Amino acid sequence: MPETKQLTVIGAGPGGYAAAFLAADHGLDVTLIEQEDALGGVCLNKGCIPSKTLLHFAKLMNEAAEAGDHGVIFEKPRINLDAIRAHKDTVIKKLRSGVESLAKARRVKVLKGRATFESSTRLRIHNNGDTQSIESPLTIIATGSRPAIPAAFQIGDERVMDSTAALALADIPPRLLVIGGGYIGLEMGSVYAALGSEVTVVEFADGILMAADRDLVAPLEKRLRAAFKDIRCKTKVLALKAEKNGIHVTLEDPAGKQTTEIFDRVLVSTGRRPNSENLGLENTTVKINAKGFIEVDKKMRTADTHILAIGDIAGEPMLAHKASKEARVAVEAILGQPVEFDSICIPAVVFTDPELAWAGVTEADVKRDNLDAEVVKFPWAASGRALSIGRTEGITKIIYERKTERVIGVGIVGAGAGELIAEGALAIETAMTAGDLGGTIHAHPTLSETLMETAELLHGTATHLITKKR
Repeated sequence: MPETKQLTVIGAGPGGYAAAFLAADHGLDVTLIEQEDALGGVCLNKGCIPSKTLLHFAKLMNEAAEAGDHGVIFEKPRINLDAIRAHKDTVIKKLRSGVESLAKARRVKVLKGRATFESSTRLRIHNNGDTQSIESPLTIIATGSRPAIPAAFQIGDERVMDSTAALALADIPPRLLVIGGGYIGLEMGSVYAALGSEVTVVEFADGILMAADRDLVAPLEKRLRAAFKDIRCKTKVLALKAEKNGIHVTLEDPAGKQTTEIFDRVLVSTGRRPNSENLGLENTTVKINAKGFIEVDKKMRTADTHILAIGDIAGEPMLAHKASKEARVAVEAILGQPVEFDSICIPAVVFTDPELAWAGVTEADVKRDNLDAEVVKFPWAASGRALSIGRTEGITKIIYERKTERVIGVGIVGAGAGELIAEGALAIETAMTAGDLGGTIHAHPTLSETLMETAELLHGTATHLITKKR
């Protein structure tokens, strides 16, 4: 890798701007190129932040409705869609402004336009018909990903939406079909269901959220089935046809029976695709695999000594926090520090209600790979905090290496699981044992106590459960 004080970063998402800012903090002369009007990438402008803002509204409405079971009765909420959109946009603008201010304060040069490689060390930037070329001894590619919509579903009708269009919240469709039972489809389905849509989810696989353990998915699926009109697994979507009265959808059930149903809108959430095309990479020695990801080593270096890649473009999982970590690795590698992407786990969170989160190995991994591991679970029905807030459907699961009792996996489903999983990730990364985790005093009454009591279960000593000593 050449020695230089100049660095160019293509893409200003959570990976790109994190890399640019860290490099600038270390004295590098940084140019940040972004083809969209605003910094922040998909996560801030069209993904994580707006979706979680809308999910907060959904959670508020669900909690208000459920409060009636405990003696506090609210009137039926009145939905002001314009105000909801305005609040979402305000959140985005504040964070976007913050990123722009940080770039300015660090003296990061921001160029707007689409960058392509003319060679390994020369970039051309295209912006509304104007072009300019810059020399770039080192470049970090952080161009992210986009929704992957199968060609059969691209029928040229705005009522067929990807996740970006769904977040725009054009209206509240009486009947919404969500194609795909992954986290994006379930999160957006939850938002629309709370706002009043009849939501139907269809999934080709055997179940929803197939990356997570089935016992953790079960409590979430139970609540979603109550909130949605239907969830249909092992179901194919054969065709979409736009008509005046809605989108006519041809479905095939597990038995092979075909039916046609009408929906007011359809959300296609069948995954994402890396933005590796049209970058001029053929003018470099960068290698791209069959799935469109740029191949990198543990220092985030590509096959071209002048180019690194981070974030969604560099492979699964496509998560903002993974991109931010890779940004630090890439910059520190450029600075000559002894660094690699060696994180043991990357936590994943589904921000539905309840939330579902996991880190490290799953129980499915244990069975598939025949790992010598112990799995212990603590039901939230035995948690005083869960009982007090009326959310006893939760489960905390910890997976230990049998020989050493080292924590190698944590899974949680329940209210606030996305916050709780941080302790699980820390336990895995620091090689904590059952004794370490169970012996750490947790505040009472809190949901975090479920991690402590799950740890105690390994030796059959959990205070709030009757168990057999192991």
